[in-house]
Amino acid sequence: MAFSDKVSKILYGGDYNPEQWTPDIWKQDMELLEQAGIDVVTLNVFNWASLQPSEEAYDFAELDSAVKRVTEQGMAICMATSTGAHPAWMAKRYPEVLRTDFEGRRRKFGGRHNSCPNSPVFKQYAKRLAGKLAERYREQKNIVLWHVSNEYEGACYCENCEKAFRVWLKKRYGTIENLNRLWNTRFWGHTFYDWDEIVAPSMVSEHFEEARSMYQAITLDYKRFNSDSMLANYRAEAEAIRAQIPDACITTNFMGAYKPLDYKKWAASLDVISWDNYPAEGADPAAIAMNHDLMRGLKHGQPFLLMEQTPSTCNWLNDNRLKRPGVMRLLSYQAVAHGADTVMFFQMRRSRAGCEKFHGAVIDHAGHGNTRVFKECQALGMELKALGKEVVGARVPAKAALIFDWDTWWALECSAGPSVRLKYLEELQNYYRALSKLHIPVDIIGMEDGFCGYELIAAPLLYMVKDGVSGRLEEFVGAGGTAVFSYLSGYVDENDRITLGGYPGKLRKLTGIWVEETDSLPETERNSFCYEGKTYPAGLLCDIMHTEGAEVLARYREDFYAGTPVITRNRYGDGLAYYVGTRSGEEFYLRLFTDVCKEKGMRTASHDTVETAAALSEKGIEMAVRKKDGVEYLFLLNHSGKKQELAVSVSGKDLLSGREICRGEVFAVDAAGVMLVKVFV
Repeated sequence: MAFSDKVSKILYGGDYNPEQWTPDIWKQDMELLEQAGIDVVTLNVFNWASLQPSEEAYDFAELDSAVKRVTEQGMAICMATSTGAHPAWMAKRYPEVLRTDFEGRRRKFGGRHNSCPNSPVFKQYAKRLAGKLAERYREQKNIVLWHVSNEYEGACYCENCEKAFRVWLKKRYGTIENLNRLWNTRFWGHTFYDWDEIVAPSMVSEHFEEARSMYQAITLDYKRFNSDSMLANYRAEAEAIRAQIPDACITTNFMGAYKPLDYKKWAASLDVISWDNYPAEGADPAAIAMNHDLMRGLKHGQPFLLMEQTPSTCNWLNDNRLKRPGVMRLLSYQAVAHGADTVMFFQMRRSRAGCEKFHGAVIDHAGHGNTRVFKECQALGMELKALGKEVVGARVPAKAALIFDWDTWWALECSAGPSVRLKYLEELQNYYRALSKLHIPVDIIGMEDGFCGYELIAAPLLYMVKDGVSGRLEEFVGAGGTAVFSYLSGYVDENDRITLGGYPGKLRKLTGIWVEETDSLPETERNSFCYEGKTYPAGLLCDIMHTEGAEVLARYREDFYAGTPVITRNRYGDGLAYYVGTRSGEEFYLRLFTDVCKEKGMRTASHDTVETAAALSEKGIEMAVRKKDGVEYLFLLNHSGKKQELAVSVSGKDLLSGREICRGEVFAVDAAGVMLVKVFV
């Protein structure tokens, strides 16, 4: 059963930690949360120490009481397994559960996520606790979601992990001879004669700095292994829950574009994707939207859950600014516009002490509802109640896709060369931002996902081309699709070995070019090129290429490679493949994708239902669409910081204000304002 089938509205609530408070506060909480329209709470996130005070003893009395109170209040429950921080007795009795860091230092008890994912002791007790919780609460009908651990993160380099890494490698490569071949271990005399000679890559072995490795193959595989190790932890707890509750809906909270864990690989093991959105004040709305679309894309467009956000301020940024009035509501609806079926916060009541005492909450230290933040939360709670199930389960109708791949991210950024300033995420954001400004809905997909149904696929920095991907891209373009590639694409296979015969390797036939060299420019230097009569910058990396059938759209203007191609377009079958041989600026990407989308006949999010894309972007308006049962829901979100007037070319009803919208009408959207228009056909 899909999560959307379990609920009657967009659920509204978040993390609640009654174990940090006394009974007199519990009563206040129930009254205030009801006033705020809260209808779901996440319980038991960091409660292991209370649930299991010693190795054999378990005590659920306090959690039972919390479950009873919120149930009587009519709230739904997201039940966490509490395994994100092990109890102190475990670290004291079994020090091997503690992680070893990248510098080779064994940690002591403290913090959270300080458990070695390959510690047999940790795995045993974590799985047991998850099973006991599921057994105890399997008849609790208002538990709509099970939440395993919390924000899995980090890595461990201890002996447990080193031994488990060797087992992982044996399964992957079969023989030591095959590993030596695929890792190219004759480089620098790295040949291994036995599995136990392989050590974890860290600052005491293969790294000359944390971000860069002297031996990329082993580092790449260790990143895969570390992600798989934590995934195995998640699966073990999920299996323990499923053994008691076969139809349980189980998730864990992701963190957007989080580099250490391959969320695409994890996604198949989650029943629904959930994630925590914590942008800094003033963050680029397109960068925030891209994270939402990344999360939605992990399960092929299935709606996701906004598990956490702050109603006011974070506590861990360098500058923890308040969310200005209206911004919490705006960002909440932005999440819904991109596919969220919940709006949830960390936290319900602001902690009295500890790391998160300055982190925002629905109920502040003042302890009453007469605060700006509480009143904003209350107003949003009433809106979501009135909205009901209108958009729950609705999907985003995307005809454009952006390929995002964790293996590529890891391989690119741990390499020694070509530039320490090369950042995978930045380049993807350049391409996504252009499509966002054009209000083109985008699915963010993996290489392994299907390409059928899309008209445009952007694949910037497709450095690693996995088995079969080039052939599938050729089929996509050959059948009439358009693909856009960037510099440094097609270089390596899945083991970070260069594909010989000329760059872009397996993409060479599709792109119709051959890249001979790549120039790495210092931060202070630029080249340039002229595209469609206008000059744009070329920086960071500049591919020096030759055409092999591709049409040249722009050439470099400076240096010894002046006059050589930088932007090309190749007709392949019934479709087109573009190649952008450098990093340029926002203005260029917007112009390029304007031309590409016009060439494809691609329309904006709602078939030009409002002003032109350029006019909307200049006004700081984001437009997004979700569809369900043939009904289109148009979101208009004002990120500009001031009131904006818009001309509408559809008829419908604004579900938030109740106002009827007439075709051709001009109306105003307040600063941080939102319209959610149910479009009339």
